[in-house]
Amino acid sequence: MDSGLRYTPKSDKDWDTSVQFLPASDNKKLEKKKGPGKAGAVIGVVIFVAVVALMTGLLVWHFHFRKDVRVKKMYSGSMRITNQVFENAYEDSNSTEFKALAMQVTSKLKAIYSKSPHLAKYYVVIVSVSGFLKFSEHAKPNRIGQIQSPGFPDSPYPSNTFIQWQLRADPNHVIKLVFDTINLEENCKNDFVKIYDSLVAIESRVMEEMCGYYSPSEPLTFLSSGNVMLVTMATNEKKNFPGFRAQVSQIQRGSKATTCGGQLSGEKGTFTSPNFPNYYPPRTSCIWSIQVPNGKAVKVTFKKFLLSEPGEENRKECRKDYVEVNQKKLCGEKPDGTLTETSNSNPMSVMFVSDHSYVDRGFSAEFEVIDIKDPCPKQFQCKNQRCIKLDLKCDGWNDCGDMSDELNCKCNEKDITCKNGLCKPMFWKCDGVDDCGDRTDEMDCGCSSGQITCKNNKCVSEKKRCDGRDDCEDGSDELDCGRTSGVICTDLTYKCKNNKCISKVNPECDGTSDCEDGSDEENCDCGRNMFKTSRIVGGQDAEEGEFPWQVSLHIKSYGHVCGASIIGQRWLVTAAHCVQDDGKTKFSQPGTWEAYLGLHTQGDIGRSVVKRNLKQIIPHPNYNAYTFDNDIALMELDSPVTYSDYIRPICLPSPQHDFPVGNTVLITGWGATREGGFAAKVLQKAQVRIINHGICNNLMNGQLTSRMLCAGVLSGGVDACQGDSGGPLSSPSASRTFLAGVVSWGDGCARRNKPGIYTTVTKFRGWIKEKTGV
Repeated sequence: MDSGLRYTPKSDKDWDTSVQFLPASDNKKLEKKKGPGKAGAVIGVVIFVAVVALMTGLLVWHFHFRKDVRVKKMYSGSMRITNQVFENAYEDSNSTEFKALAMQVTSKLKAIYSKSPHLAKYYVVIVSVSGFLKFSEHAKPNRIGQIQSPGFPDSPYPSNTFIQWQLRADPNHVIKLVFDTINLEENCKNDFVKIYDSLVAIESRVMEEMCGYYSPSEPLTFLSSGNVMLVTMATNEKKNFPGFRAQVSQIQRGSKATTCGGQLSGEKGTFTSPNFPNYYPPRTSCIWSIQVPNGKAVKVTFKKFLLSEPGEENRKECRKDYVEVNQKKLCGEKPDGTLTETSNSNPMSVMFVSDHSYVDRGFSAEFEVIDIKDPCPKQFQCKNQRCIKLDLKCDGWNDCGDMSDELNCKCNEKDITCKNGLCKPMFWKCDGVDDCGDRTDEMDCGCSSGQITCKNNKCVSEKKRCDGRDDCEDGSDELDCGRTSGVICTDLTYKCKNNKCISKVNPECDGTSDCEDGSDEENCDCGRNMFKTSRIVGGQDAEEGEFPWQVSLHIKSYGHVCGASIIGQRWLVTAAHCVQDDGKTKFSQPGTWEAYLGLHTQGDIGRSVVKRNLKQIIPHPNYNAYTFDNDIALMELDSPVTYSDYIRPICLPSPQHDFPVGNTVLITGWGATREGGFAAKVLQKAQVRIINHGICNNLMNGQLTSRMLCAGVLSGGVDACQGDSGGPLSSPSASRTFLAGVVSWGDGCARRNKPGIYTTVTKFRGWIKEKTGV
């Protein structure tokens, strides 16, 4: 009998995580010897009184003070009947055949348990269980079945329920399970769906555990290793959501989706794990034999590599699923295109193995023929055997992925010369992040050890922080000191609606009411995408619904020109330079524009997309077309938009909101994928970092004003022009995303050592409120 613990779900506080049994008493020690004497009688009375007191205390605690804690555990196991041929009628628990077999099994188990006195008292036949639902589905040829949570999609799934769906396919077939909707609580400790590569809930056969809300564009397709699969769902007593729906079908074993490996030859080619980019099946093993001409070698580059399992993320050895190349096991999650293996001769063998539990997306790889003597012609060969352009060596960016292109370099005068020999771009200096690895880039940044740097760059002793006095002379040494009353209002303190100030930095919409009047948590239905964030299979494409505040601004009969951000049901924020008249085109006129909300792919106007015309355009009155100062504008839609999973506003920061130097932020848009190139079709995203204003101003020859924010590309500028004029610079916090900036200008398009310049939204919060009411 194969058995295991099914689950121990927690309903916040009332689920116990362990069961303990008291050790059995030794009866021989309790056998009567001889009558007690007087001393023994006294001791006996004392012990009796102590026991009574203890029992009284326990009873009082149990019935008066003890919380009503219910311990719930479920154990499951499986049996194999070796002398019985399986009949389809056994799938129906109400059939005569099933009842006859069940009676035989029950009788046999009772006989086995009765032979063991220790187990006999625990043997119970459960006829029905409250809160337990069970369904079954047998896939048929050329037919797609369906399973779904009770009530879906019209009502939430039931609470405090355990449900299972037993799925079967014909012999020599496997189950294909495709989720088109899954919308549960975000925390898997509350509600969850589990998929097993078996007919019973055995933890060693779990394929995946899911909770949260997945985008319909997220591929959630699973294959079983055999002809059975189990789907379970457990719910607690609160916050029930719509649930899930999935299609069930069967695939002939040996079809393309279930097979892998084989012979590969030619100058180049591609191969993938089975079912890629969907989840590969468990218990899979396959080998690719790659053969190229004599005197040549094989180079394999993994474009995607996603072989990660829960609990294995930080392990160096590959104990679970892996790819083996050159007698080297590879596993985990690797950045796109950074994992490369090269053979020493013309054949190469690549093996893929998955175990019984937890599956992942797998890999996509390409192989090519290379010259053994010159594997990277006219390029630099990294230590990990990756080839990069020669001009990427010693430029401060980790293009190889293993830093080998940045070793033994001679830095130029525009770079930071790290003490460890690395060269780093100057705009990473003094941003609070140790880019060199030895803190060279964070030295000589103002204050000495034992001092803090005020917002006005004044240095004061660390001992003066939070001492109740304004030692910085701008109040910055008294911020985040835990005080909620008696705080003097300054330009840096958050002002509540009742005009009282608090010292907490960025209190708005963080889930905690810090103002006495609760005003810091008002108007917080913003800055969240509704879908569960997960890895994206493919380049820098954003996922559908990942940035629901992103807008595409089209010139009528022309197409996409600028980006914008949703801040309310009627209002958008964009750049002022997008709405300046140019020759014959009247960009300042509302009738020139169309706004597309919820758009993901240009030209693909699906059900989630809403098109609106404009009612009015309000550029900032102090916009300077020569310096790009005050580069911000507002657009009012001709009618309000209804929020959805794909259309939601971004949070506007308070005037005092702090976006620290060194913080990672995101730019998004359909801008050109390279300088002078064509616009992207799918919404793109890029990670950038906020740069020290003074350092950036020097790099940009003094062109920055106090209303401009500087951010640099973390990816190394390989993907140029990620983002569009007028689009958002999004700053994610713990629970919400805030609009830190508006894409304004730059020297070229995201050149490697040229940061982007953004309009600082905090400087215009009052103006936005005045014009829009938002």
